[in-house]
Amino acid sequence: MSTSVTPETILAAQGLPTADDYALPTSARTFADGGRFRLEVSGVERLSNLESLLTEAKRHDVFVHRIISFGGGATLLDKGELRAFAQLAAENGIEVVACPGPRAGWDSGRQLTSREGITSGKRIRGVDNIRYLLHDVLRIFDAGLRGLLVIDEGVLDVLNTARTRGDIPADAFFKVSVYAGHANPASVRVLENLGADSVNPVGDLSRPMLSAIRSVTSVPLDIWAITFDSFGGMTRLWEAADIARVAAPVYFKIEPGESEEVMYNGYTDAEFHDRLIRHKVRHAAILRELASTVDPGVRMSPSPAAG
Repeated sequence: MSTSVTPETILAAQGLPTADDYALPTSARTFADGGRFRLEVSGVERLSNLESLLTEAKRHDVFVHRIISFGGGATLLDKGELRAFAQLAAENGIEVVACPGPRAGWDSGRQLTSREGITSGKRIRGVDNIRYLLHDVLRIFDAGLRGLLVIDEGVLDVLNTARTRGDIPADAFFKVSVYAGHANPASVRVLENLGADSVNPVGDLSRPMLSAIRSVTSVPLDIWAITFDSFGGMTRLWEAADIARVAAPVYFKIEPGESEEVMYNGYTDAEFHDRLIRHKVRHAAILRELASTVDPGVRMSPSPAAG
């Protein structure tokens, strides 16, 4: 081994930054429409929740660009419900990321629910569950939806290969979940190389950390502006413009609430989710306002209707 080798030379030789980027340069990347950030709301579980989102968004004159839906698994909606959901979202130009099932925590395994087992992550357990998940993926595509939430890197590779081969729609897109637990430039670059179309890193990364990730990746980063309580309850609304400037393109995730366990189960009354959705849309409108206050030059993507 060469005595001149250092951690910095190892990282630099692989095209990675040698430190988090405290210079905080402005990102050279944007969405195709020139926007530096977009708004994302999770927990849109049913058609009535989507209707509530649209009503509240109109009231606040704010466009929610992307929604994360069916947190308990698209399995819990029948085909008719999925098709109606897909049609209404498409009519309003909203990008939908569907959560297929099963996955750890939502199948028959219990390790993930234990105090220490939670650290193992929500990977897909066994080949049978990969097969069942692919059944749900095909069902999602058949309903007209194209976005998938992906937690397992192996499954991401399978899906990307299927997309390349033409086995699934060419316009399918894959968002890697925060539950995959990635938090540095090397990890996010691996996900991008595996076919990820956007990545949700862990929610508490600093701006220098996010800037370092952006320096070697091009995919949009999905960053929590408000985090549900069980994940720390962080609120980064005032910081949004500064994050978007250095990490663009960014989807800001608006996700207040108690916990995933409470928010994403198939038997909760629709009215519960409707109330949460209204709060989330209101917070999205506030984020837009605060971002324009802090830095009017950090532009949000327009709605499709606005061009």
